[in-house]
Parts: sequence; C-alpha cells; structure tokens
Amino acid sequence: MGLFQRPRVKDINIMNNIYLIKDLARLSGHSIHTIKYYLNLGLIKEIGRSPETNFRYFDNTNIEALSRIRELRRENKSLAEIKEILDPGQTD
Repeated sequence: MGLFQRPRVKDINIMNNIYLIKDLARLSGHSIHTIKYYLNLGLIKEIGRSPETNFRYFDNTNIEALSRIRELRRENKSLAEIKEILDPGQTD
C-alpha cells in the first residue's frame, strides 16, 4: 500500500470493547455469580487478566455467548448440552 492510499476495510483491525466482570454482568443481564459459574464450567472464557489486580477481562464475544446461553436455557437445554453446542467436540 502506498503512502497516500486509504487502507481497505479488511486491512483495518477493529478492536472489541474490553469489560470487567461487573460490566459484563450489567450488559448481559446475568449476575456476577452466574458469570463466574459459567467460567468455571467452561461455557465462556476471559480474554485476559490484569497483571496488577488480577481482574478478569472480557470482550463483545462474551456478551454474544451469554446471550446465546440465555436463548438456549429458554429452550430448556442443559448446561452440558449448551457447552456442546457452543464448543462442539470439546471434551473435559
């Protein structure tokens, strides 16, 4: 790409928002306790931790996953079934 050419859309890396667990709870409508439970079960994963405070970091993919989990729970899917749906082939 030349010096004065505009970058193509696919060349631009769009950053996700970063959230703490309290923000994730507020945005998703789940309690902090439920989010920690889903983390423990492996239904969602943090994207990282703060080295100073050890706070967990989450992004928009976690909000989407929590929304999907809520939809599947409304369909009376078990958490084991949801884990298989979200991450097929994953075994513990």
